[in-house]
Amino acid sequence: MSSKTSNTFTSTLPQNMFSGFVVSLIALPLGLGLAMASEAPPISGVIAAIVGGIVASIFGGSKVTITGPGNGLVVVLLTAITTLADGDLQLGYMYTLAAIVFAGATMILLGFLRLGILSDFFPSTAIQGMLAAIGVGIFAKQIHVMFGNTNQKGGIVELLKELPWTLYDFVTTNDHNFFYAGIVGLISLCIMVFHAKIRNKYFQLIPAPMWIVVFAVGMSYFYQFVLKQDHPIDEAWLIRIPEDIFSSLAFPDFGIIYQFKFIAVVISITLIASIESLLSIKAVDQLDPLKRRSNANKDLKALGFATIISGLLGGLNVVTVIARSSVNVNNKATNKSANFFHAIFLLAFLLLFQTQLQMIPVSALAAILVYTGYKLAAPSNLLAVSHVGKDQLIVFIITLLTTILTSLILGILVGIVTTFLLHLIINKDVFLFFRNIFKQNVLMFKEGETSYYVSVKNFSSFVNFYRLKNQLNLIPETENVVVDFSRCRFVDNTVMENMNTYLEKFEAKNGSLEVVGLDLHGSETSHPFASRRISHKPKQSKSLSLTRRQTNLESIANDFGWKYIPYKEESLALISDFTYFNTRQIQATKNFLINQNDTVFDVIFTEGAFIALQQIRATMFYIKVEHKIPEFTLDKEGVFEFVKQYTEFSDIDIPGHPDFSKRFYLSGTDESGVLSFFTDDIILFLESNDYYHIESNKKGLLLFKKERLASVKEVKAMIDFGLRFEKLIKDKYARA
Repeated sequence: MSSKTSNTFTSTLPQNMFSGFVVSLIALPLGLGLAMASEAPPISGVIAAIVGGIVASIFGGSKVTITGPGNGLVVVLLTAITTLADGDLQLGYMYTLAAIVFAGATMILLGFLRLGILSDFFPSTAIQGMLAAIGVGIFAKQIHVMFGNTNQKGGIVELLKELPWTLYDFVTTNDHNFFYAGIVGLISLCIMVFHAKIRNKYFQLIPAPMWIVVFAVGMSYFYQFVLKQDHPIDEAWLIRIPEDIFSSLAFPDFGIIYQFKFIAVVISITLIASIESLLSIKAVDQLDPLKRRSNANKDLKALGFATIISGLLGGLNVVTVIARSSVNVNNKATNKSANFFHAIFLLAFLLLFQTQLQMIPVSALAAILVYTGYKLAAPSNLLAVSHVGKDQLIVFIITLLTTILTSLILGILVGIVTTFLLHLIINKDVFLFFRNIFKQNVLMFKEGETSYYVSVKNFSSFVNFYRLKNQLNLIPETENVVVDFSRCRFVDNTVMENMNTYLEKFEAKNGSLEVVGLDLHGSETSHPFASRRISHKPKQSKSLSLTRRQTNLESIANDFGWKYIPYKEESLALISDFTYFNTRQIQATKNFLINQNDTVFDVIFTEGAFIALQQIRATMFYIKVEHKIPEFTLDKEGVFEFVKQYTEFSDIDIPGHPDFSKRFYLSGTDESGVLSFFTDDIILFLESNDYYHIESNKKGLLLFKKERLASVKEVKAMIDFGLRFEKLIKDKYARA
């Protein structure tokens, strides 16, 4: 460790320790509750958090993530324990511990195989549907426990059907344990709901789950010391923790490892743990103020190792958890030591406050999980998905219902298949996908010292997004990147969502990433993450929602006091007589930024013939001049030089400016007029600024930089260059 790194680590140690402490306040009740919801001993959830925090902080590849038991595994583990139990939940738990160990080993293998990219093959909406189903499962189970009914069993649908009877029993019961447990659950739920609405900075220092612990323990002491009475809730409704934790650890039973149901459980745990972890890692990278990229493969290996140790000690599996990680970031954690301290504080709580922990009713922890389940499956999530598009709503609902009625694995598989089938239906072209699915569809070019151009063609969806991601990950986030989808016929919402993530990452590091080429793509809604399919009908284009680039172009037009017209059916006649378009066929023009004499626009044209015919999109600037100027073409020497091929014009050398004549190819019909036009001021201007291809057709100027769509940043630079060049020309003729 370098001296600088060591000093930074030491200086940030207090804030990382504090953040770890705050996170531990949340992790303690959640660890107990998640284990309880899985029909596992409450202590097993805390063991997973302790082991995960220590192991992941040493071997993990993320900076500010927190590890421990996760919400997504509750339904999986509950199903595993009951499936493997054969009537004996304790035996089912020991078999599940064995499955957890095997799942950990499988995660390590996935890490070594560098399969961290697996998360890119899951459609974002299908993942949301699966998480919503997990939320419904947690809610369905824990709502009964929250109202004091700890005996309700069955699947998700059966549990939801029985909810009215649980509510009825709670209201009419004569069992004071049942009633008081339900009251504690309701109060705890109120704490979870209204905690964020209390705007007191000191109150907010303690997270809502820990306030529930304080309330539950405080109630016990109130009855004990103030009322001099026993706890109003029987021990059967309270958390049970072994008196001697270390001598009471459960150990896995490997007796059924060859049975199919055991293997199915291992696959389920591995799949959901990997998905939950990889998605959380990606999400936390977005939250990280420094926008550091986590090593997903290294994290998989660390989580697998931690899961093995946790399973051997009687703990649940270990995953990366977004909720606790976000709290960690909000408390200004800077490195992995916060995760380590969170584990150490949990261990201290477990050893020092064992008596107090046993005063907490299970209904209080159930309330935390009811709130968690509701947040995962809230109706607002369904509404948000519907705003993206009807296709995404279909994927969400089908994944949700399939997961609830069958299993998590089948649910996500059905979600993937549904997404792919909808892509086929939307595009009405099966061959688009099957013909190009294995083709390389991403090309990256370095255009300058700090500029990159990435072109995507055919289609870009969750199936092949990893190709685009791999290229973008090679580019430092301090650089300038243009990602061009103009040759891409279809872009799905998963890609759109991920591009927004990359945009935020580059902006955070003072770089820039701009997406161009989506102007011709239709979308069902105006949502920025909506899937986009190329539209060949100009009339449809008029009704399309503006892309981010178009919105920014409109802002540029407003800044200059110009007019912005996004769509226009006819071609731009005023550019057709320029030499550049002698051998090129203009197909369409759009995205006009118009002033009295100036017009910036995107143009679509073709060049070549027959099988060599290709379509090109470029951004150009037309300037109408007030005086008649000579006809000329100016290119950087050796770049285009198409004039040599299609005209008889020769390179004009300007006397007294050998460097300019060497760098630029200048041609025209009237050599003397061209020589008189290029004054010392104009030559100095052109030598001192970025290169642009410039043409004159006597009535106006046409200039552009590259044969591709320009980014918003490049459009600004082009306008600045053009206006200054235009002023030079005006000044020249004004002096004359």
